Amino acid sequence: MSKKPKISFIIPAYNEEKLIARCLEGILAQIQKEDYAKHRFEIIVVNNASTDRTRDIARDFLSVKVVDEPQKNLACARRTGARSAHGEILAHVDADTVLTDQWIDVAFEEFSQNHNLVALSGPYLYANLSAWRNFLVDLFYVSGFILYRLNKFLFKKGAMIQGGNFLVLNSAWQKLPQSDTHFAFYGEDTELAKALSDIGEVKFTFKLKIMTSARRLHKEGIITAGIRYAINYLWVLFFSKPFHTTHEDIRE
Repeated sequence: MSKKPKISFIIPAYNEEKLIARCLEGILAQIQKEDYAKHRFEIIVVNNASTDRTRDIARDFLSVKVVDEPQKNLACARRTGARSAHGEILAHVDADTVLTDQWIDVAFEEFSQNHNLVALSGPYLYANLSAWRNFLVDLFYVSGFILYRLNKFLFKKGAMIQGGNFLVLNSAWQKLPQSDTHFAFYGEDTELAKALSDIGEVKFTFKLKIMTSARRLHKEGIITAGIRYAINYLWVLFFSKPFHTTHEDIRE
């Protein structure tokens, strides 16, 4: 890419009234801090059947576009946001995340250096975890990355995407099948990674870090949550469906 492409941030949000403002402020602050051309970005919040003030809070940001997706489903919310987007790159981030300082720079650098790249993802950082729990999270990511590389080498299957922290070329997104919405939560990112890896290169880099809430880890426990994600990753990879078909909505 000879010039910096336009990035459309897509933020699915269900009952995120306590965290959505922080997420939007973080994106806007980084855009302003780096003095990027404002017209090269757009921010879209997908109000995914919220029953709280999520929609109203997002609408208070004049530079943010709010669209509604009445079907409470993460895959549906992503697609609704993408249909409203005009950027060459779609940045999918969760409503409980905050961009790290170099997030946009890393994204631009990776896509400009690799013309075969169609999607880019990275890990979560948890600010409110103890050192021991952060060590367990790091261990989970390293183990998952090794498992992914071994699987890629042995079975030539899939790729690795963190669902609340990834970017994808809009042109590649348009080539994805548009019917699979049975991935309401678990395995949704794995299915995306599988489909995108058939289109081009999907890269997971530890440079693309994003801050996020540890609420699910606190509620479920790191080991339980890690095992659950790992099982669903493998289940989708080999059977094209999630092992767990329901999930608990955990909010602040």
